[in-house]
Amino acid sequence: MYGLHNRPVPRVSQDQLDARRKEILAGARTCFARHGYEGATVRRLEEEIGLSRGAIFHHFRDKDSLFLAVAEDDAATMVATVAEHGLVQVMRDLLARAADSGTEPELTGWLGSQLEVSRRLRTDPEFAKRWAARSEAVAEATRERLQRQLEAGVLRADVPIGVLAQFLELAYDGLVLHLATGRPVQDLEAVLNLVEAAVRRS
Repeated sequence: MYGLHNRPVPRVSQDQLDARRKEILAGARTCFARHGYEGATVRRLEEEIGLSRGAIFHHFRDKDSLFLAVAEDDAATMVATVAEHGLVQVMRDLLARAADSGTEPELTGWLGSQLEVSRRLRTDPEFAKRWAARSEAVAEATRERLQRQLEAGVLRADVPIGVLAQFLELAYDGLVLHLATGRPVQDLEAVLNLVEAAVRRS
């Protein structure tokens, strides 16, 4: 490709684009967590991400698309972990990060984005409609994982899978809220052991 005076215009590789997108999402996640969706102004996003608005919105159409991309990125990671290890493992990972890093930006950002998703689900019907498919993906991964455990003989069979899935989802929501409000993490590993034991075959 050539520009003015036939000088070559450098191409940007897909790896570079992916790295830039990841950089934007990480900074935006922290900004949304710290200031909330409404408070995360374009100026604050620029400061947190370290890029100009032109560079940020070259990759994302607008602030709403950027927030949705942050939430989707979190949801995709969660679905992959649930599919391979189960929802209790997601909770264990979250607890381990809380114990290791306390108030590190990554933890605060991730928790903050989860709470901001919850708030917008209650207050923004359009966002709730767009988010429904992502939420269902996590629920479906949980149900499929439980079904495989049932077939392997390690899951209790006296309670419907749908009920067990809801139980785990409520435990997860409670853990996120507990950590996000800065309450202590001591003894929570024992609580997660109890949650896991509750769905396993005796």
